[in-house]
Amino acid sequence: MCGIFGYIGHQQALPILVEGLRRLEYRGYDSTGVAVDDGQSIQTHKTVGKVADLKAILPPSVQGTLGIAHTRWATHGGVTQVNTHPHASEAGTVHLVHNGIIENYQQLRKGLLKRGIECVSETDSEVLAHMIALEIESGSTPLESVQKTLRRLRGTWGLCILFKEHDLLVCARNGSPLIIGQGEGETFVSSDPHPLTTHTQRVVYLEDGDVALIKRDSFSITSIRGHAVEPSITVLEEAWGEAELGDAPHYMYKEIYEQPDALRQCIAGRVDREMGTGRLGGMGLDHATLVQAPHVRLLGCGTAAYAAEIGQTLIERMGRIPAVAHISSEFRNNDTVINPKAIYLAVSQSGETADTISAIKEIQLKGGQVFGVVNVVGSTIARLCGQGVYIHSGPEQSVASTKAFTNMVAALTIFATQLGRTRHLSKDDGRELIHHLQQAPHLMETYFEDTGPIGEAVDLLCDAQSVLFLGRGLSATVAKEGALKLMELAYIPCLAYPAGEMKHGPIALLEEGSPVVVVAPNDHLKEKTMSALHEVKARGAKVILIHEKGDSIAAEGDVSIAVPSIHPWLTPLLTVLPLQLMAYETALRLGRDVDRPRNLAKSVTVE
Repeated sequence: MCGIFGYIGHQQALPILVEGLRRLEYRGYDSTGVAVDDGQSIQTHKTVGKVADLKAILPPSVQGTLGIAHTRWATHGGVTQVNTHPHASEAGTVHLVHNGIIENYQQLRKGLLKRGIECVSETDSEVLAHMIALEIESGSTPLESVQKTLRRLRGTWGLCILFKEHDLLVCARNGSPLIIGQGEGETFVSSDPHPLTTHTQRVVYLEDGDVALIKRDSFSITSIRGHAVEPSITVLEEAWGEAELGDAPHYMYKEIYEQPDALRQCIAGRVDREMGTGRLGGMGLDHATLVQAPHVRLLGCGTAAYAAEIGQTLIERMGRIPAVAHISSEFRNNDTVINPKAIYLAVSQSGETADTISAIKEIQLKGGQVFGVVNVVGSTIARLCGQGVYIHSGPEQSVASTKAFTNMVAALTIFATQLGRTRHLSKDDGRELIHHLQQAPHLMETYFEDTGPIGEAVDLLCDAQSVLFLGRGLSATVAKEGALKLMELAYIPCLAYPAGEMKHGPIALLEEGSPVVVVAPNDHLKEKTMSALHEVKARGAKVILIHEKGDSIAAEGDVSIAVPSIHPWLTPLLTVLPLQLMAYETALRLGRDVDRPRNLAKSVTVE
């Protein structure tokens, strides 16, 4: 969601800040602003709209080598210019940008009002600027003023603060990511690693409770109570600098077609074809732990939750061990019983998903060990878990996840194979699975050479009042992912059901011409899926059928889209591809913003 970028150094700050915001656009936002210190005053420019709208209102020249910038996704208060960050104190001595939510801001606001200070915006963030300014007026240093203010807060924050007549920045983190990038005689601050890669590969991830004092050529970190913190330098992966759009029309299009190469990156070095097993050394799981684990639990939100569902099914099939996939927000609020001997997997593209982070902390508090399945190196979940597997998708800029989904599924498949080989999965079965997994990137490329009648499917979807998605087994989860993609991109109401549940409610929605998407690979459940297909056709529905190439069931669809044949346990890697393309093309046809759907954000860092 909201994005922060800050700079202090020897270059003009404004172009660097605006470019930083441009690279944060994928997170989702509705307004944007910058504040630059020119040595005499702090100039602020902000507007409702995109970064391009901000650029349009900027003066021809804004001097200054120190500044902060923000993209806001509205939480407290409407989408207005006055609610847009940066926010300033009454006298303009403090300017700040803030990600997160201050839970006790109403109480703090009343305290300010008693002192004659009235907030001009509806936000919780503005309160902080006034409180910090009061501490400055009482004689505290900028660092002390922030520390004292933070001790009075409840909630989450990523803060970057500019002080008039002080050549420095102060940053703080609690529950909302913030990263410091160290260059030569200059320092950068960002809420995301991606914008930093054009400037430096050396970064420090702030931990919860950290407060950083940043100068032009150095920085120091302390706790809210003032205790020194030793920073840990991380070197960013070079792949995170390769996220430019290039010749692609949209990031989503680019990322859909990057899936074969992304999948190769995920698989490389992680399978043992001779022994028919997986090798996830980063998880640090010994044989005894795998053999003795009573069950596996997987956590995720949105697309990550659907990848976790597929992982659950594969773990049970290969390992013959109970597995359960949980929606993170529900898991942490249900006071779930934690068995310290169980294996817990936290699945997240960004590694910053707030509900999943909270669930991890709850599990760890109760003695459980959690392993991360994440894309972003150095992210909060990666650091919180300490062990796990990076899915190596590379940067995913489009809000709607595509290549991260298939790589999550692949990583969980490798884990299931590794677990299964310690229990009931035979060497021959393991070898066969690994062979097909290694073939999957090539099969993806084969599908992309002939994607089938996607346009005909879009013709049916564009005018739909609602769309029903059906599948069984692994394909029931693929149906959920397909429904999510179409709904979030095209804004068409979608329902996804296991095909066997179709007659228990959703069939009531069907009428003449209703589009129904049926995912029916050539697995042991195909015949039962076809029974549901015949039920919907009998009621006049138009069937968009996803099937394996050469299968005779192709004749059953009003629109039939074929994917290459693969091992039945790996079908989600291929059957999801036409669903992604259908969602993308439908959104384009309807004039939607495919990379940044309304009201959505790439990284949901508040609950």
